[in-house]
Amino acid sequence: MKALFIGGTGTISTEISKLAAKSGVELYLLNRGKSNARLKSLDAEISAVGGSPINYIQADISDKADVAEKLKAHNFDVVANFIVFTPEQARRDLELFSGITKQYIFISSASAYQKPLASYLITESTPLVNPYWAYSRDKIACEEIFINANRESGFPITIVRPSHTYDERSIPLAIHGDKGSWQVLKRIMEDKPVIVHGDGSSLWTLTHSRDFAKAFCGLMGNIHAIGEAVHITSDESLTWNQIYHCLGNCVGKEPVIRHISSDFLVKCNPELEGGLLGDKSNSVVFDNTKIKRLVPDFTATTRFDQGARESVAYFTANKDMQIPDPEFDEWTEKVIKAYDSMAI
Repeated sequence: MKALFIGGTGTISTEISKLAAKSGVELYLLNRGKSNARLKSLDAEISAVGGSPINYIQADISDKADVAEKLKAHNFDVVANFIVFTPEQARRDLELFSGITKQYIFISSASAYQKPLASYLITESTPLVNPYWAYSRDKIACEEIFINANRESGFPITIVRPSHTYDERSIPLAIHGDKGSWQVLKRIMEDKPVIVHGDGSSLWTLTHSRDFAKAFCGLMGNIHAIGEAVHITSDESLTWNQIYHCLGNCVGKEPVIRHISSDFLVKCNPELEGGLLGDKSNSVVFDNTKIKRLVPDFTATTRFDQGARESVAYFTANKDMQIPDPEFDEWTEKVIKAYDSMAI
């Protein structure tokens, strides 16, 4: 199988690239070459297990003419673009890859599902509508472009909807600053209060990228996946309270959790509206029947407490992950003080 990944070194795509190459896929990665450290690590790990070497095409996918020139001698069994976020980018990819691939995989988002949900159990037929988050609405618009192309011209689309997927370089949180997860973990380690939206009892689904990769690779070249949309998630659901307690256990601390309403948090920082009201404040439980039918041997096997321990260990062992965020620290204290001041 010959496959082209655009991106290939992100949270989701790194593990997919590893597994595909280890499985003998003739893999091409198209990127701008700005993730050299991750590319070197990827090459070393694949070489160690005797996987097929990765072929690199250095280009900026936004430069359509240059990409078309560099791909003109190629035909692929699978093309997967991990960095399509807007309808314009979707239309660009239709032009670039029509006629040169047997399957195009679009990475959408489970945040596109109806908010608020009419039913707690999410299936692929759950309506797609999110009035709170432009990111999700753009993903929905992209899906519609690809589906229409499939209906009108047979464009071989497969739509994949990830939910909250993480790896060792990311610690899943509901609320954090612009500089990432470290400051929240540091607050837990220092017995400082951390914010959890609502009462922390809403259910959330977290999927390790290793598990996601198993299902994704099972969709590659799968004729039954053409024209289909499918989400890939773990079957494990946890409350946000449980998630933060798992993180506390990883550092030997009982987290000091401060519950604050999602509406109040959005008023304190309007940029949180999409990620909270349009996603994390809702309980999400996924029915994974469809992906298990398409990929019969798929089972998510990494529990969150196991994956969280890997992530926390990675952060604590690597200084470059420990990015201070004093602005978020200050914001957290101000929000807690303001919320407390409303008590009668």
